[in-house]
Amino acid sequence: MATYKPPKGVKNYVDRKAKVGKNVRIWHFAYVGPNTVIGNNVKIGSLAHVDYNVRIGNDCKIEGSAYIPPLTVIGNGVFIGPAATFTNDPYPMSPKMVGAVVEDGAVIGARAVIAPGVRIGKNSVVGMGSVVTRDVPPNMVVMGVPAKVAYNREEFDRKKKSWES
Repeated sequence: MATYKPPKGVKNYVDRKAKVGKNVRIWHFAYVGPNTVIGNNVKIGSLAHVDYNVRIGNDCKIEGSAYIPPLTVIGNGVFIGPAATFTNDPYPMSPKMVGAVVEDGAVIGARAVIAPGVRIGKNSVVGMGSVVTRDVPPNMVVMGVPAKVAYNREEFDRKKKSWES
């Protein structure tokens, strides 16, 4: 992993102990903490906060104003929408924390809230504004407060394709 250099004119903070892969873009006023590992081809939007001891896979996109706390693990090809918030402390302010895990190919909608220790399954989708308090099975779409299974990823992809045509 090389030393990260922001694009010309972009002001952000990337801790010198963070490991940043190739072709990574970290936009204005974003923060990346120490001992965080970011894979290749990752984009982190403006005002995002990626705390210490976070793991982010390859080919991810984290939109602006997202909050990723310590101990969060994000797989490959994950999309995290604007202002999505992950948490890691079931009983604030406890010194004991547990991170969420987002498996490969998952999509987290804007302003979703992910509870501590939750696992977002492979290729699953969390609808915007949802509050996820339980594990999300692979290939499922959850939405609501609290989030519940609405349908499967296959149906999501059909709806997306129809919308795009």
